[in-house]
Amino acid sequence: MTSRPGSPPRFLGLAVAQMGPVHLSDSRQSVVARLVDMLRQAHSRGAEFVTFPELALTTFFPRYWMTEEDAHERFFERSMPGPVTQPLFDEARRLGVGFYLGYAELTEDGRGFNSAVIVGRDGNIAGRYRKIHLPGHSEHKPEAPFQHLEKKFFEVGDLGFRAFDTDGVRMGMCLCNDRRWPETYRVMALQGAEVVVLGYNTPSLNIHWNEPTHLRTTTHLISLQANAYQNGIWVAAAAKCGSEDGHHMIGSSVIVAPTGEIVARTVSEEDEVICVRADLALGAHFREHVFNFAKHRRPEHYRLIVERTGAGDPLP
Repeated sequence: MTSRPGSPPRFLGLAVAQMGPVHLSDSRQSVVARLVDMLRQAHSRGAEFVTFPELALTTFFPRYWMTEEDAHERFFERSMPGPVTQPLFDEARRLGVGFYLGYAELTEDGRGFNSAVIVGRDGNIAGRYRKIHLPGHSEHKPEAPFQHLEKKFFEVGDLGFRAFDTDGVRMGMCLCNDRRWPETYRVMALQGAEVVVLGYNTPSLNIHWNEPTHLRTTTHLISLQANAYQNGIWVAAAAKCGSEDGHHMIGSSVIVAPTGEIVARTVSEEDEVICVRADLALGAHFREHVFNFAKHRRPEHYRLIVERTGAGDPLP
């Protein structure tokens, strides 16, 4: 994609590595081998940074009722990288390709978070994030076709939405449901983020209300496109999708330009790599001429956004 006249181009080889199903019977080693393979594919197509999905190392385990202790033992990582994930970090260093990875984090003091890291081209972690907008429920719903227990297994993230300077690019990150909240992107854009990367696991069936299936993908794409445009940023979103042990999740992994246009999109529900030569100067153009925060924002009129959680009475 070409930048607008007057903006010197700054290109980033930006890739999304979508994952097909990860079943309960799949080993961590086999999953990491898939990630390494897609990292190599992306590198062969000119990628300098690869976005992997949320909870990329396991099945989407919050769909199952179990104790927190059982979940910690079976699905959480006590260190990142650890013995099983180290090969991914080693290969990233060898190829000179950075990446984003979502996983279940267990801290030393036993706290569970839905987390992600940004890793630089040197194979070292450059930034960490813990999911803030946790969907679902914490109680058992035996009448539901599956559970959505993120509120049971994870604490609300405590690291905030931050931007990280990574190999000459300022990046922000979030996870899944975060992508539907405009505050997510605006906070990172106010820190000068040029690219926001994220992973998601989105069930095709909404157990909380009778939502038409096609809307799951429609609202997913609207959220990414609107926020890319309104903040002048590139957005790269990676799904884990397909039917995991009979539970289907949407795909439609995408890379969205600051124009709000989808410039790459997956066509399958399997492991698939998409890649774009993203001109970061295009975002700079939009941040200067369309959404120039310094010139046009009026935060004194937005106070209600941080003063209220839910809707209330009209202002006097």
